[in-house]
Amino acid sequence: MTLIDKSTIPATGNDQIDSDHAEFISLLNQLDNADNLEFAGLFRQLHEHVAAHFERENQLMAQSLFPAESEHKGEHQRVLSEFKQFQSRVDKGLIAFGQAFIRERLPGWFAIHAATMDNVLASYIRQNRA
Repeated sequence: MTLIDKSTIPATGNDQIDSDHAEFISLLNQLDNADNLEFAGLFRQLHEHVAAHFERENQLMAQSLFPAESEHKGEHQRVLSEFKQFQSRVDKGLIAFGQAFIRERLPGWFAIHAATMDNVLASYIRQNRA
């Protein structure tokens, strides 16, 4: 089963962002197919990936003087806060909470975030290169 088919997420044209998106999709799909023994480790791996992924985007926004930086970073903080809450539950062995987050929350959020906020950021960077 595949939660997100990579072909349904349009490329932004920014190699760094697109690479991070491909890794996110891969990890999310691995988690969807993970058994309970594998789930906790993969969930932590996705959580760490998302934190690093968001930090790379935050650096791109700062370097490019992206005008919507505060809104985009705010979205990153909100999602990281959710991850932290679910990570705590998964760490306690409450795998079903993590599975629900992976299956019911992240795919829809990611599709919208990638198509809107990340696409706008990549477009801004392309149009404002020195």
